[in-house]
Amino acid sequence: MNGWIQAGTIDELREQGPKLIKGGIVVFYHEDEVHALDNRCPHLGFPLHMGSLCDGILTCHWHHARFDVCSGGTLDPWADDVPVHDLTVRDGLIWVNPNPGNGNPDQLYRNRLQNGLEQNIGLVIAKAIVGLIEAGVPETEIAAIGIEFGVKQRRQGWGSGLTILTAMANVLPKLDKQGRILALFQGMLHTARDAAGSGTRFLLDPLPGTGVSEERLTKWYRDCIEVRDTRGAERVLLTAIREGADEKRLFSMMSMAATDHFYVNGGHTLDFHNKAFESLKYVGHAQRKYVMASLVPMLGDTTRSEELHSWQSPVNLVQPLKEAFEELEKKGVSTGNEVCGIDEEELLQALLGDDPLRTVRMLKDALLGGASPVHLSQIAALAAAERVVRFHTQNDFGDWLSVLHTFTHAHAVHEGLIRSADPSWLVRGIFHTAATIYLDRFLNIPAAPRPAARAPAEEAPKPAELLELLDKQQQVAPAAAWVMHYLCSGGKPEALFNVLGHALLREDAEFHSFQMYEAAVSEYDRWASVPGPFAEKARETLLLAVTRYLAAHAPTSRETPHTAKIAWRLHRGEKLFEDE
Repeated sequence: MNGWIQAGTIDELREQGPKLIKGGIVVFYHEDEVHALDNRCPHLGFPLHMGSLCDGILTCHWHHARFDVCSGGTLDPWADDVPVHDLTVRDGLIWVNPNPGNGNPDQLYRNRLQNGLEQNIGLVIAKAIVGLIEAGVPETEIAAIGIEFGVKQRRQGWGSGLTILTAMANVLPKLDKQGRILALFQGMLHTARDAAGSGTRFLLDPLPGTGVSEERLTKWYRDCIEVRDTRGAERVLLTAIREGADEKRLFSMMSMAATDHFYVNGGHTLDFHNKAFESLKYVGHAQRKYVMASLVPMLGDTTRSEELHSWQSPVNLVQPLKEAFEELEKKGVSTGNEVCGIDEEELLQALLGDDPLRTVRMLKDALLGGASPVHLSQIAALAAAERVVRFHTQNDFGDWLSVLHTFTHAHAVHEGLIRSADPSWLVRGIFHTAATIYLDRFLNIPAAPRPAARAPAEEAPKPAELLELLDKQQQVAPAAAWVMHYLCSGGKPEALFNVLGHALLREDAEFHSFQMYEAAVSEYDRWASVPGPFAEKARETLLLAVTRYLAAHAPTSRETPHTAKIAWRLHRGEKLFEDE
């Protein structure tokens, strides 16, 4: 019995009760049979030899999880199966295989993650994620499991949970191992909560005929969305997918409908479209129809900002924008990346100024002059981030969401223009962003002072100091000042993004904080390869914006990350209880 462990005789076991042997294994004698299992309860690690065994059911006394002593299978979905060990009896002695025989652990963790998502059980989700990561499964593959679950198991379609999960998948390279575990867990948990009680989403069939032109399908799709006919729109979309339209063309078609009206659903609609298309790089090709179709339901009940009083009075923003769109549609816009002599600082200040009609003219003239829509949208996103930097804490706390929505919408327009095959329609989103930046101006009156540059220290502050600072409330200004000092002292942005990620992920953060972090990271990276003082200040602005927003929303009770911490400790074999 090379490598197997001796566990004594059957008579000893019958007389003395459960026996602990090397490797954390417990051996039971029950109903004339011998059983060997891991001694740690797979729920929270309590010693199973201290439990009760009756009628073939082993019950842990800590949380009353129940297990079939023969197979190790649990009766309670919030627990996991107990690993069982093969044994044999030779010459009256019991020998136990130290290696459990429950099958492929990789597949077991995948199955448990699926179970946790379906049952909306946070600890099961967390333990499965930890197990998969420790088994070497790529994090992007783990994210794909959650995305594929979410687009099929939420009847209302794409929502905030899937947006969080995709955003967190995008920022995984910015985080250390613990941060990556927390990012995936937060995204998965929010996806499961979103889907809980919703019911499976079944796709409609595409139209039966073939050969309909892409141009006509696009018109049909927009017409259906215009009258809020989401079922008709879904069939048209699935027809376009079946006919082989690529992702760029599909995004163009869908973003046209999303921008036919102004700043739809406070910017969330376009942001959700952007995240859904970003998620396609994680899921398999066969899943893309589920991802794209999941966007359609949200367009059936939308708030269209051109109908709002604030967009029409005291300054009518609607008519000038419509006139600009008509002229741009007639004359066309550039599809290149040329800057064409744009004064970036002048445009930035105009976007932040008090004359929205001047800003509309500047944007229109720049586009007609051949300027890159992508570059203009990048400056608009920077202006929206500047609103967050200037947001004064004497405003109502809920107003943080106004500047946040503008920024994430601006980011979605920027990323969408990079992705789109036809930017001529999505440029409308730049103007929608400009209008909301203007409408947010009162949230910068008075403007919060930008932290002053400080003399560099001999050594940059330790990033962990920021986490200590954010253990207290009302640290918006001190946190921004700390970041400025860190940058002035030569601190590395990579370490700062990691610690900002932990500042987010250690909290019971709500949806918008995840949006803010991911959008700031992405916009920073777009400016990272651009030389010059304007780009340098842009990067500084983005870091200050995300820091101020996260500081405003911390600390919380931190129950969610505590669950992930428990899962990690259990996986490493740590005790969560103390034996008296």
